[in-house]
Amino acid sequence: MQAHYIDSAESLQQLCQQLKGASVVALDTEFMREKHYYSQFCLLQLATEDVIACVDPLAIEDLSPLMELLYDEQIIKVFHAAGQDLELFFDAYGKLPKPLFDTQIAAALLGHGSQIGYGNLVQAVLEVELDKSHSRTDWTLRPLDDAQLEYAADDVRYLLPLYHRLVDELDSLGRSSWLENDFAALADDSRYQKDDHQFWQRVRGANRLKPPQLAILREVAAWREQTAREKNRPRKWILADEVMLDVARHGPADVTRLARIRGLNERTVSHHGDQLLALVAKGKAVEKEACPSFPRKRAPTVDQEAQADLLMSVVRMVAAKSRIAMASLANRKEIEALVMGDHEQALLQGWRGELLGKPLLSVLNGESTLQICDGVVELSA
Repeated sequence: MQAHYIDSAESLQQLCQQLKGASVVALDTEFMREKHYYSQFCLLQLATEDVIACVDPLAIEDLSPLMELLYDEQIIKVFHAAGQDLELFFDAYGKLPKPLFDTQIAAALLGHGSQIGYGNLVQAVLEVELDKSHSRTDWTLRPLDDAQLEYAADDVRYLLPLYHRLVDELDSLGRSSWLENDFAALADDSRYQKDDHQFWQRVRGANRLKPPQLAILREVAAWREQTAREKNRPRKWILADEVMLDVARHGPADVTRLARIRGLNERTVSHHGDQLLALVAKGKAVEKEACPSFPRKRAPTVDQEAQADLLMSVVRMVAAKSRIAMASLANRKEIEALVMGDHEQALLQGWRGELLGKPLLSVLNGESTLQICDGVVELSA
């Protein structure tokens, strides 16, 4: 099917007419964010059973007629690895297109890798090899040539065939309902909302600071986030992580000491020095008991490590027998937490609880054991 390039209000209106009545739409986006805080929306690809289109948001000022359709909750939106696409939609429009279906998440329940790429999944399921020659395209540049548009269109061309094949296979195994909670979590607005005063936790190396220093880091990191958003520039262009760590570590009280921070350029000191010093003072004023801190990690004992080793064998066994990617069931960190007494985990809830949680607890409580029969690991009561 030939893809249509939509770069005018008139062609967009025609596309919207074609989309009316569709029950499922495949979606993908192309964006750039190397020089911006927000992703720069460069191209929107979509496909139904009857049409494939590449919509150019750089050429069309008002996409609201199309967005009205895409936000229609009667239409299922199909993505692959939807996280970054959804973040773009949330940042641009303040809400998420729902309901949605993520072929990457669905594929993991059918034995494909939990992070399988779109191209590999298309090849595995549909036996089609996609062209990858334009994977490094700068999508901000215009005009886009035919090869670039064809490459972009391929990102949705096979999404609906994938969707139908995956749904049929999930239905045959009785697993379609398993995806409801995963998709609900993916489409939860709170996942994409940003709390500026939590960004200190994302600063690499922050765990090496003491709580009073973290109080300073919290203020400086929140300021950096707000400033980056206002200027629409990458946060590290405003202040590098290592600079923030040194500011927090040394807590300079005047401009002279602030200017000695390695990596803090003169322009930043000149334009924002007073503000940074005020943030340092604000952080220093926080009472010790109110300072932020990272939760203390309790290391498992030797016996608990051995129990976790045993339970990981259960995870592998269940994953193999169920043809589910192991990472979609549980990881080592979750198993160690279970052994150490944390029972408030996803692996004990919903379909994971039925499929994996019960045998894990059975072994952990000594009600079942693992044994090898003819070279196969099995549970026995």
